[in-house]
Amino acid sequence: MKLEFNIEGGNFSRAGHASSEVKKMLKQLGIDARCIKSIVIALYEGEVNVVAHAYEGRILVQMEPHKITTEIMDKGPGIADIELAMQEGYSTASKAVREMGFGAGMGLANMKKNTDELTIESTVGEGTTVKMVNYF
Repeated sequence: MKLEFNIEGGNFSRAGHASSEVKKMLKQLGIDARCIKSIVIALYEGEVNVVAHAYEGRILVQMEPHKITTEIMDKGPGIADIELAMQEGYSTASKAVREMGFGAGMGLANMKKNTDELTIESTVGEGTTVKMVNYF
């Protein structure tokens, strides 16, 4: 089963739409609640990162019998130092984003904590691709 979602940069009212849809699907499939929670947390963090930092993005979700693979691809400024960006509390979010309650610097760290496999590729000035795999 495959799902695809588009993300509009700056549109915080839609942040969380994809993760909500994936959560519904996983519940219907009878996936363990702890697994669902981890998948949804990681996906939500990814969505918010795209909304907060990029111009636009796309999420591809691939369901297989014993795993879910999620790819989040954005067009945006990219990440200059992925290792630094992975540190809890590190943030490049604007003041406006922080005033809305986002941008605490936990997004990538929470994604890593809630996935079995995480890879990040980024090109400054072009965008970022995050791939997450969770096994059930």
